[in-house]
Amino acid sequence: MKSRHKKLAIIVLVVAGLGIAAALVLNAFQSNLVFFFSPSQVANGEAPTGRAFRIGGLVEAGSIQRQPDGLSVRFVVTDTARTIPVIYTGILPDLFKEGKGVVAEGRLGGDGVFTATQVLAKHDENYMPPEAAHAVEQAQKAQQTVVE
Repeated sequence: MKSRHKKLAIIVLVVAGLGIAAALVLNAFQSNLVFFFSPSQVANGEAPTGRAFRIGGLVEAGSIQRQPDGLSVRFVVTDTARTIPVIYTGILPDLFKEGKGVVAEGRLGGDGVFTATQVLAKHDENYMPPEAAHAVEQAQKAQQTVVE
C-alpha cells in the first residue's frame, strides 16, 4: 500500500469512529431526556405516548388512597384546571402531602392513568417545583380567560 492510501485509510477510520461515538452519545442523550407536562397538557394529548415524561402540579385534597400492600399509592395531580390520576409503587418522600406541589416521572397508560416510577415533593412550606408552579399558574390564567 502506498503512503497516500494508508493516510486515507486512517482518516476514514478516524471519521467513522467519531461518527459512531457521536451517534452513541446522541442516542444515550435522547433516551435519558425527560420532558415536563402539566395535567392540562396531558389531558389535551400533548404528552408522548409510550415514553417517559414528568407530570407536575398539586396533589388534590382527599385523593390519596393507600393500597393494602403498603407500598402502592393512588393520588390525583391537578393544575387546578384538569386532573390526572397517578399510581406509584414505592416509598413516598416524607414531605408528600395533599395540597402540596409534586412532580412524578413515569408513563401514561392507555387507560389515562399515569404510572409513576419516581415521585418528587417540595422541600419546605413555600416551595413548589418550578415546573409545577408554572403549570398551576398557566392553568389559572386559562381559567380566568374562560370565565371572562
